[in-house]
Amino acid sequence: MTVSLEVAEGVGTLRLDRPPMNALDIATQDRLKELAEEATRREDVRAVVVYGGEKVFAAGADIKEMQAMDHTAMVLRARALQDSFTAVARIPKPVVAAVTGYALGGGCELALCADFRIAGENAKLGQPEILLGLIPGAGGTQRLARLVGPSKAKDLIFTGRMVKAEEAREIGLVDRVVPADEVYTQAHAWAAKLAQGPALALRAAKESIDTGLEADIDTGLALERNWFAGLFATEDRERGMRSFVAEGPGKAKFL
Repeated sequence: MTVSLEVAEGVGTLRLDRPPMNALDIATQDRLKELAEEATRREDVRAVVVYGGEKVFAAGADIKEMQAMDHTAMVLRARALQDSFTAVARIPKPVVAAVTGYALGGGCELALCADFRIAGENAKLGQPEILLGLIPGAGGTQRLARLVGPSKAKDLIFTGRMVKAEEAREIGLVDRVVPADEVYTQAHAWAAKLAQGPALALRAAKESIDTGLEADIDTGLALERNWFAGLFATEDRERGMRSFVAEGPGKAKFL
């Protein structure tokens, strides 16, 4: 399989495995969607790590496969391409991308679907589609601009240039830079910590932020208000407040 889902300590690792560069061909895209939806459904998966292995995250689409496609073929495929990445972005649980080596084109777009990005010192990220006479097609023009701002997104997309890990951190494309051999360990630790938290409240926070960013402030506030009030019906809220009153902050156990 080109993508696998392994679960440990409440963390599901979506692992890309298509040597040598984890090129995201159609079969890989479809498998990614399938497993992202599985991670969404499974109660034993409380957080997710997206990982490409020790050497490379994903170097982009399978160019040879794309070269053989004409306009009609891509019109029929483009929605499925985007849907495979959106399935990762809509996992209603904390998601961290563990980025080593190249994360280019579709690889960068996949990292953008995560809530948090930890990159190795050897990481290089970019959207080089312009060099093929194209633009990003798996969410890059939208998610990158929302993450780093339109000006920086246009710089990367217009030029097709790669940025190294430190510059990626400086512009907000990644959140943390660590030694390459610590990327997965740190990403899993981040996810495992959140996997111990209140699952429904984490889901509410993620949906409120992500959906609110696409709406006007009043709509966002209404969404937040409804989730906030709704969480008062949960056992986790009762447990969290009871623990706070009895033991002080940060002592509640939600599993």
